[in-house]
Amino acid sequence: MGPPPSEPIGLQLSRTAKVLSRAFDEALAGAGGSLPVWLVLVSLKAQRPGRQRQLAEAVGVEGPTLTHHLNKMEAAGLVTRTTDPNNRRVHRVELTEQGEVVFGRLRQAALKFDRRLRAGISDAQIDTLTDVLGHLRLNAGAGPAPNRELEP
Repeated sequence: MGPPPSEPIGLQLSRTAKVLSRAFDEALAGAGGSLPVWLVLVSLKAQRPGRQRQLAEAVGVEGPTLTHHLNKMEAAGLVTRTTDPNNRRVHRVELTEQGEVVFGRLRQAALKFDRRLRAGISDAQIDTLTDVLGHLRLNAGAGPAPNRELEP
């Protein structure tokens, strides 16, 4: 049996994802951040204030990994963590003023990166890409596609 007539979609996506991920990491690093910091800040902006367990789910990491990131972010003055007075097992995470500043800076970097990626691609092509990626996630068993109206 010979090679497939064209490169499999999964392989194309995997290679593309790695390139885009590295480039996005560089864009965030250039703005003084990182992907984990960005994901936590975006999630906190969407769920203010956030429970630590819900935040881990939103970011897509396990609790100990989130705790590691939050320790660094708290030391940098980006977030505060408090224990819920009604349930000591629940920890709430909130952005500080400095966290808001960093969020704004990283948001600008994310938007600039998004504009860079969209260069030369029509709105119709972006809509088609969004639909195709959603179908691929469904076909892979990952559930429905996220809302395309979401803005970083």
